[in-house]
Amino acid sequence: MKTLITIFLSCLVLFASAQTAGYKVGDAVSDFSLKNVDGNKVSLADYKDAKGYIVVFTCNTCPYAIAYQDRLIALNAKYAPLGYPVIAINPNDAGVQPADSYEKNQQRAKEKNFKFPYLTDPDQVVTRQFGPSRTPHVFVVEKSPTGNVVQYIGAIDNDTEGNNPEKLKYVEAAVDALSSGRKPAVTTTKAIGCTIKWKKQGA
Repeated sequence: MKTLITIFLSCLVLFASAQTAGYKVGDAVSDFSLKNVDGNKVSLADYKDAKGYIVVFTCNTCPYAIAYQDRLIALNAKYAPLGYPVIAINPNDAGVQPADSYEKNQQRAKEKNFKFPYLTDPDQVVTRQFGPSRTPHVFVVEKSPTGNVVQYIGAIDNDTEGNNPEKLKYVEAAVDALSSGRKPAVTTTKAIGCTIKWKKQGA
């Protein structure tokens, strides 16, 4: 009996690892095509003049994700003109969390007046490729002659509650470094937020 339990737990661990295994810093990112809230498909290749991308996995339901939405708006306003637009992707399965459906994405984008794409990943294929574990979870990607390369993965900053006097703006620091031709001093941090709502097996 103990052997069966051990095998079962091992399978759960392996399954969880498979769900969250994804890109690491230095990896080249495959392009994707996902539906935006305006009904159009969006891919990285659409941004001909981009120098890179701030790809963030976020959602409508996680309190952490909601708390950071204004900061995402600010990041896009600051860095999109410099060639690093925000591209937001909702990774959650709507069957598990109905409030993260495409229609709810449209509603949230309208309420917050998002100036960046808010994409839906219904089959979670892109989510599995990137490998976020939380919402929000950021991947700063730099366009290079060898492809789109991940240069930073993790949190937006270390100020989840919005009251940290020693606030460290990880994403801003990473993009500022890349814009100056340097590598980010900090390339990975721990994302703080809600777990990804994965599609149920067999669904």
